[in-house]
Amino acid sequence: MNDQLYQDRIVALAKAKTGAGKLAPPAKSARRDNPLCGDRVTIDVRLGDDGRIAEIAHQVRGCLLCQASASALASAAVGRDKAGIAALRHDAERAIGRELGEPAGPFAAFAPVKSHKSRQECVLLPFEALGEALR
Repeated sequence: MNDQLYQDRIVALAKAKTGAGKLAPPAKSARRDNPLCGDRVTIDVRLGDDGRIAEIAHQVRGCLLCQASASALASAAVGRDKAGIAALRHDAERAIGRELGEPAGPFAAFAPVKSHKSRQECVLLPFEALGEALR
């Protein structure tokens, strides 16, 4: 399973750690936990006057998939509004097989997760934390 799941593109995203860290207040912040596997993601976000993400940071205590997803999200989120983040999530859901269609962008790397349903929540957990921070 590990050879299939942890392909080079996913490992590279996790190692890049794009956006890893914490933003100084007054950033909005939210933490989400996955009780099934123990992953924990905290997302900090600062919005511009136009409602678009100006800065994003994440702290991940979790598996490589969760780390890679948070890094991919941080690499693509700046400049997007809520609708833009929803489009990214749809792309991630297409990659892991929860929606029809071909994924594009950084989330295409997560296609191997499609056949591992128990690991799909690891990919989506950063989106859950960001969604809560944007509420």
